[in-house]
Amino acid sequence: ENIMIGDRLRGTTPDRGRASAMLERVGLQDHAHKKPAALSGGMRQRAALARTLLEDRAVVFLDEPFSALDAGTRAAMQELAVELLHGRTVLLVTHDPAEAARLADHILILSATGVQSWPVPALRAPRPVTAPEVWACQSALLSHLRGVPA
Repeated sequence: ENIMIGDRLRGTTPDRGRASAMLERVGLQDHAHKKPAALSGGMRQRAALARTLLEDRAVVFLDEPFSALDAGTRAAMQELAVELLHGRTVLLVTHDPAEAARLADHILILSATGVQSWPVPALRAPRPVTAPEVWACQSALLSHLRGVPA
């Protein structure tokens, strides 16, 4: 019910089959009957991601959508999001240089002094975490954010 709230708020009939398939994609099919309070933080975050992905909008805002997930689940959910959001405009807010290096088509660093564009690896997202270009981007970005010469 939680991930179909958009349809209910709009007064449209939710597609339960599509919602069930989305719960399966995020690994929550065995927990569909549970209330949000009965889920772990990572499970709640996957439910929120499922709710967003179910909306099927042209423009999507994701604010730290993977932050509470363990490393393996995080990588899987990043790949799912890239797959399902392909061709859309996505604004992903993250504090994780590795996530930005792996997923971004454009990186913008927001700070008290303004906005700075940062180069991304030439590979297509989602980039392999083991790609040297991803490591180099992540390392340089983290050094920059810490104020340490790369």
